[in-house]
This record gives sequence, structure tokens and C-alpha cells, in this order.
Amino acid sequence: MEESKETNVQESVEEVKTEEVVETTEAAENVETAEAAEAPEAAESKPAKRGRGAKEGKGRKRKIETVEAPQSEWKERVVQIRRVTKVVKGGKKLSFRAIVVVGNGKGQVGVGCAKASEVIIAIQKAIAEGRKSLITVPIFKTTIPHPIVGNSGAGSVMLKPASMGTGVIAGGAVRAVLELAGIENILSKSLGSKAPLNAANATIEALKSLRTFNDVAKNRGLTLKEMLNA
Repeated sequence: MEESKETNVQESVEEVKTEEVVETTEAAENVETAEAAEAPEAAESKPAKRGRGAKEGKGRKRKIETVEAPQSEWKERVVQIRRVTKVVKGGKKLSFRAIVVVGNGKGQVGVGCAKASEVIIAIQKAIAEGRKSLITVPIFKTTIPHPIVGNSGAGSVMLKPASMGTGVIAGGAVRAVLELAGIENILSKSLGSKAPLNAANATIEALKSLRTFNDVAKNRGLTLKEMLNA
């Protein structure tokens, strides 16, 4: 009998505990739902806090536009840099001489030669000198109109037109002048002095002496067809 009473008491205690747990869970759920319902109302009623950066406009991201610098069509090529000396009253004065070819690859080319106590300054002065002495080269179908020989000092350069696919058959200063002038197919031969300055100047003189067919026809008082058929 005593054992049956104890079991009944334990069962009643367990039932009471389960009822209390169920009540507490239901109360907690009711509280959570009430808070969730009040949260959006409170968010709507409260004004949004604006930071200091937002008021002054500092918080906004600015778009940075990058502008590419336009590339110049002029190209420079250093042919030679030499250390030269000049005898003065107190001894010898050392300096650097730079030879630079300037061209745009579209029929304009020039050669500049300058001296300075530093290499960079000498190159800059030579580039400026080359741009001052530009010449216009008549180009006929990626080559020159006719054969020509140019002279400068003890050096001379012979130029001949070439067919498509030949390329620039030249070397040293002569090649630099022809490539920057925009000539793609040509034959050349350097005669006499092999000095780069003489070769470059001789090439410039040869290109300067070129004439087109239209110029020759005008000088003769003929049309282009009449001159070619004659």
C-alpha cells in the first residue's frame, strides 16, 4: 500500500512539473510575438540617425574618372651617343654628343645633333633640333618614286625603290631615318664615310631631293598621262 501511495505521489508531482513547463513556454512565446509586433512600429516611429559624414556628404563614394594622356604620334630614336672633348685655354672640356632621329611614320622626318654636359640634356636638345629640321618625304606605294643619291661630307647614300615585301634593306642611321619616315620597302647602300652623322644627313639630303610624278609633269607643262606615254 505504501509503495502504491508513493508512486501516485510521484506521478502527480511529474504532472505538475510538466504543466508548469508548458505554461512557461507558452508565456515566453507570447512575449516574443508581442516584441516582434512592437519592433516595426518602433522602427517606424523613431527617425533614422544620420551620421556626421552623411550630413556633410562625406560618406558618399565619389567616382574617380581616369583620363588617359593622348599618345604623341612623333617617335624618337637615338642613333649615337659619344663623349667628346673640346680643347680650351684651361685644358679640355668634356661633353656628350647625341644624334637623334625624329619622325611620325607618315612622311615627316628630321635629324638632330646636340651637345651637353649630361646625356639626358643632350638627347632632349637633339630631339628639339630634329623637330625644327623636319622634311616631308614623297612616298609612292610604301616606297620612293625613283632612285636617288644623297651626299653629306665624305659620305653618300644611294636609295632605290623596291617592290612590296622587300622591307627596309638598310642599317644603322640610314635604317632609322627610313623607318621613321614611313618607308616600308626600299633598297639602300652606304658609300664613303660610315659615320652615323654623315649617313643620316646624306639620307636626309636624298629624301629631300625626291620629286613626285605630278611635280615633274607640272614643271614640264604636261599631264601625267602625256609624260608617262612619252
